[in-house]
Amino acid sequence: MELYTPVLALALLATGFAVFSVVISAFTGPKRYNRAKLDSYECGIEPTPQPIGGGRIPVKYFITAMLFIIFDIEIIFLYPWAVHFDAMALFGLVEMVLFIGTVFVAYAYVWRRGGLDWD
Repeated sequence: MELYTPVLALALLATGFAVFSVVISAFTGPKRYNRAKLDSYECGIEPTPQPIGGGRIPVKYFITAMLFIIFDIEIIFLYPWAVHFDAMALFGLVEMVLFIGTVFVAYAYVWRRGGLDWD
């Protein structure tokens, strides 16, 4: 149990800080509301009007999010390879060239199909 004490203390400290930050901001923050603050924010562009109670969200948002997550996860696989590049020698190089090749093929396919165009 002694090994888990620092982990539990850190979790307790992080939770306490998060709760404290949320509570204290409610009391000390400015209360000046206007239309711009209450309006939704869509990546720096003018927000499109939404019906009350929600509405249909274009599929393009979800496709862009999935593409970002996929390519982000693929980049994460490059870190262990970069750290242990010397230990893997030629095998690691060949495997990473194949991996990056498949990523490039997927990227070219998405680009060619218009998945990166924002209209």
